[in-house]
Amino acid sequence: MEFFHEPKIDWMGIKWYFICLSLALALAGIVSMAVHRGLVYGIDFRGGTLVYVKFAQAPNLDAIRRHLDQQNLRNATIQGFGAPGDHEVIIGLDLQTTTSSDTLDTGKRAIIAGLSGLYGEGPAGKADFNNSSPQTVAERLTAADPLGIGSRGLDAATKTYRDLAEAIVNYRNSPPRSGLIAGLGELRNVKGVTPGVISAMSNDFYLSSYAVTNTKIVGPKVGTDLRRQALYVTLAGLGAMLIYIWFRFELIYGVAAVVATFHDVIITLGFFSLLNKEITLTVIAALLTLVGYSMNDTIVVFDRIRENVHMNKREEFSSLVNHSINQTLSRTILTSGLTFLAVLSLFLFGGEVIHGFAFALVVGVIIGTYSSIFIASPIVVYFYQRFTKGGAGQRVKVSGEIPLRPATGGRAASR
Repeated sequence: MEFFHEPKIDWMGIKWYFICLSLALALAGIVSMAVHRGLVYGIDFRGGTLVYVKFAQAPNLDAIRRHLDQQNLRNATIQGFGAPGDHEVIIGLDLQTTTSSDTLDTGKRAIIAGLSGLYGEGPAGKADFNNSSPQTVAERLTAADPLGIGSRGLDAATKTYRDLAEAIVNYRNSPPRSGLIAGLGELRNVKGVTPGVISAMSNDFYLSSYAVTNTKIVGPKVGTDLRRQALYVTLAGLGAMLIYIWFRFELIYGVAAVVATFHDVIITLGFFSLLNKEITLTVIAALLTLVGYSMNDTIVVFDRIRENVHMNKREEFSSLVNHSINQTLSRTILTSGLTFLAVLSLFLFGGEVIHGFAFALVVGVIIGTYSSIFIASPIVVYFYQRFTKGGAGQRVKVSGEIPLRPATGGRAASR
């Protein structure tokens, strides 16, 4: 499919407009990051408490977020995980929210208190069984003594009810219940539970429609390690691509492609800083996706340049590059346009969970598409014009004789 029939756009003639635009965007992003003393990191990187919550019905994440804000649990991150039918959510709390020595319990209690206000609290004096610990269950059973063993002595009664409470909670937490039961009558399946025990628990407990199934800490050191690993992964990807393009084309092509991709990442991060958006693990995944996407688009242009260099050895190189870009223009519009529409739909309708991921790709697809034309290609053109004396097939002496004639093998890039 061709959107344009033999276009004759002088891309290299207008390159400085886009180079200046890139410099302005990169400078604005870098200044913003310097003013903010770095990027705004999510809990994955800055540390905090992760609380895993299971709901009986599909939860309204926006309503939960608004209510937690009202409960002074601001900046909490909320995202679904697991199969949609499991109705499970991860709620992240800042380290500032959980600073006490018993951080796990503090974070758990804060989430339960916040959700109780949204989903309603039980009758006065009753505990929420779906969010009760074995200790709470044991204490209530010991006080009620439904088995009538108090006469045997306090120690014997305490041990019996502690073991029974452990069995009851283990039953509640085991699949397929995974922390939630619909009725206390289900507990009759637990060994040792009598009708009297169920009756006593009905007097002391109620059942909420949610349960905190797990609580984890992401410490500051773990967050620092994740940031370092994300940087290493990105740099390793760029290095591997540099080596591949060096082997496939020439070193200058690899350098140009890596510079263009690094340019895409810097500008995308700059937008996150300017708009005060958080950098999370999903955003890092989007950046790595962007690296691959941008590099692929650049390689398509470079492959066409290589073909044309072989067929037009005496043509002025900048003219040859313009011709190559025009030949791949329809392909670029088709692939980049469809990709942009897809990620734009994710950004507009995908919800809060993937908002950062989609935003990174929306910005990245735009920046990555024009960087292949106005950043990577001008670098190669500059190198040829600076170090060669004639046509595109000439040789140049730079730290030894480096052949600039592209290889004749290999398949043509996709149109």
